[in-house]
Amino acid sequence: MKRNAAIATAFLVLCLSVGSAPAMASGDWSWPVVGPILRGFDDGDSPYSAGHRGIDIGAPIGTVIHSPATGVVSFSGRVGGYLYISIDHPGGVRSTFSWLTSSVVRKGQSVAVGEVIGTTGLGHPGSTTPHLHLGTRIGGVYVDPLSLLAPLDLSGLIRLVPMAWRASPYNGPPD
Repeated sequence: MKRNAAIATAFLVLCLSVGSAPAMASGDWSWPVVGPILRGFDDGDSPYSAGHRGIDIGAPIGTVIHSPATGVVSFSGRVGGYLYISIDHPGGVRSTFSWLTSSVVRKGQSVAVGEVIGTTGLGHPGSTTPHLHLGTRIGGVYVDPLSLLAPLDLSGLIRLVPMAWRASPYNGPPD
């Protein structure tokens, strides 16, 4: 039992942190999709160097994407054959959602927190795990989206066994 609990805890920690860089202070944005972070933010050495200016959140193809905060859609369309959505939020913040299969919003449309904006696609070309790429900029400078997203509530995923159950003679010896 202890071994199973330890494995489950390790799996949750791994799902929420694989490849992610430490975030700045947590924000209050809602998560657009819920899934493991497959690749974290890397701003590179300069604005023109290689990096990964966003996070990849694992999600099956066709997962509904929700607006993480109120804003106005600044772009919804194809770039290089791939579907993108960008939303301008108060405070000079822009979020961009990449590699989508559908968009249900149009440029100029106001969106509320949690409003459906589209569905996820395969992810970065060549990726073997479907995901949503979420990028964020403040005043034109890329920032780690984790600094804007609220901490995930994992309480619904944690199941504790009551002590009375463990003490029962019918349950066998403790692990």
